[in-house]
Amino acid sequence: MIDPAIRAHLSKEPTIAPIVAGHTIPPRPDHGGDVYFGLLRSIAYQQLSGKAAGTIFGRFLQLFPDEYPHPEQLLEMDDDAIRAAGMSRGKTAYIKNVAQYWLDNRLINADWEQWTDKEIIDMLTTIKGVGQWTVEMVLMFVLKRPDLLPLDDLVVKRNIIALFGIDDTKLKGKKLNAEIIRVTEPWRPYRSYASRFMWALKDTVL
Repeated sequence: MIDPAIRAHLSKEPTIAPIVAGHTIPPRPDHGGDVYFGLLRSIAYQQLSGKAAGTIFGRFLQLFPDEYPHPEQLLEMDDDAIRAAGMSRGKTAYIKNVAQYWLDNRLINADWEQWTDKEIIDMLTTIKGVGQWTVEMVLMFVLKRPDLLPLDDLVVKRNIIALFGIDDTKLKGKKLNAEIIRVTEPWRPYRSYASRFMWALKDTVL
């Protein structure tokens, strides 16, 4: 359930207003604000359907005594066991990279509120296998940061381009991103919620 004040703010922008009025956003688990777990889950879900990824991630969790991949236990886990759960070779390496980073930087009980969105993105994207989109998803859904605009998300980007009639045959790369940021400026400081409305449109022909 989105705060009525957020809906009211987004509804002031005429392009998104009918979408806000006509769509609901389903709740998403925040994993108790556990950034480590959220990163592992995001990596597991990359490039897979939600159902398939959920099955694989569930099998992966069952490898651990309390169904939680504590960093030390994850690093000790045999790669073949993780792959037998359905995780690819690359993802197996990436989740272990996350576990090693957590231990090396003593992040198990970190207070994430001390860092800005950009600081967290800059920090966590130094982990091999963790890209900006992955961190943005964690910021949005685990830390509940309200003002993310994930420009690497194809659904969000495609729907913004369609809604605002942006000519992406002429604008490319950084220029296209700059135009998307410009036209969505009225959505601040709630671009995370606006992005979720873009996902709500994923099966809609605009």
